[in-house]
Amino acid sequence: MEKKRQIAAVLILLALIGVIAYRHSTGKDLEKYEASFFDVFDTQTQIIGYASSKEQFSEQMSLIKDKFQYYNDLYDIYHDYEGMNNIKTINDNAGICPVKVDEEIIELLKLGITMDEKTDGNMNIAMGSVLSIWHDYREAGSEDPDSAELPPMDELERAAEHTDIHNIVIDEEASTVYLTDPDMSLDVGSIGKGYAVQKVAEYAKNELGIQYMLFSVGGNVCAIGGHPDGSTWAVGIQNPDVESDQAYIKKVEVQDLSVVTSGNYQRYYTVDGKRYCHIINQDTLMPADNFSSVTIITNDSGMADAYSTAIFNMPLAEGMEFVNQLDGVGAMWILEDGSIQYSDGFEEYTR
Repeated sequence: MEKKRQIAAVLILLALIGVIAYRHSTGKDLEKYEASFFDVFDTQTQIIGYASSKEQFSEQMSLIKDKFQYYNDLYDIYHDYEGMNNIKTINDNAGICPVKVDEEIIELLKLGITMDEKTDGNMNIAMGSVLSIWHDYREAGSEDPDSAELPPMDELERAAEHTDIHNIVIDEEASTVYLTDPDMSLDVGSIGKGYAVQKVAEYAKNELGIQYMLFSVGGNVCAIGGHPDGSTWAVGIQNPDVESDQAYIKKVEVQDLSVVTSGNYQRYYTVDGKRYCHIINQDTLMPADNFSSVTIITNDSGMADAYSTAIFNMPLAEGMEFVNQLDGVGAMWILEDGSIQYSDGFEEYTR
């Protein structure tokens, strides 16, 4: 079911974009090409771009896919990879020793710490001990719905004693990360995918010279430029009601921006008829249930990912006030009753 929902979201994106050929400033015709794969971040990746030939696009996709794979492996909390120290390596050495890591891990963790402070703890990358419990119960409940149950609160409360983000020690000079609490673990799911999408987009633009491309990685959409004729990309925001015939609930037009959605329909399980999603509130230790989805538009996919998670955890009035104080950030909330609320400036992107 999860994979079907992700593929449906990809089809939404494709349905909004026509097949057009353009003449580039070099005099070469540019044609639209598409690629998709399901190898990274446990979600469907769809890439739409313009190139002078299929061969050129294929070469670009090979390099881009390698970059995505690198970030997938680097931010993985479940698997080891030969010759690489990743987030799992840091967790495995909690309370034991510092771990030497790539700069991309240090930069991600620094951003995570900054966003935790900025959002008053509503986006905490140090909640791995709590999130792993919910993950196990969600997986078990998805495999056997009749036996689905909630984690005991006392178990969650014990785990929550090991979520202090200040116990992350980063030594930039030595390129090491150390978790001083042996029972603590990192989970960068609230920011890692968006950060990776942003870094890959920057690589595509700055290193490969790509001018027109759209990435869709799960709920993360990132645009390089627009179409070659100067028009914007049209991106569908998925309808949280996965049973509805209306696949998308809104369309937005963007260029050089990211559109990131967090929703209760993306990863969840059901207990006694109630849906419990994967976004866990740090205060209640329970899945956030204020909204069906929150969509963020801003110029950085990593920041958008972090904001969408944090604001999903906030009551509407608090989230609205928070977003309206930010420069260059717009938000859209879909409430449980299907009604929609916008922050200042978001509606200028809708059509």
